[in-house]
Amino acid sequence: MLNVKSNPQPELNIPDDFIPNVYLQLDQHLQPLQPCLNSKESILVFQQHCRIAEEYHKVRKEIALLQERKKQLIAELDQDEKDQLNATHLTQEYQQLSEENHSLTSYHLQCREHLEKLQVLLQQQQGSS
Repeated sequence: MLNVKSNPQPELNIPDDFIPNVYLQLDQHLQPLQPCLNSKESILVFQQHCRIAEEYHKVRKEIALLQERKKQLIAELDQDEKDQLNATHLTQEYQQLSEENHSLTSYHLQCREHLEKLQVLLQQQQGSS
């Protein structure tokens, strides 16, 4: 890339409607040199540079949008992974509590049966006394 400090052609007053907005939005080192209005070839090259600048601007905009979308997708993925870990933890906790419930229910039935047997024995002892 050439870094031109001085322009051998004199400064020209170019009409504002001739220079597209995208030209002004570019970093100064990326802006094409202003054309010599007396040269058709210079104007064509300038217009081509402006079209390239517009395309460059569109691509930069698209890249920014895609980077933002990437951030959103990463955040969603992180949330999904947290949700999956939470679901796994909850499933394990549910299984553990279900087993504990089954065990306690069995123990409760055993205690009830034992109590009923004791009540029968107590009634038999009271009836025999």
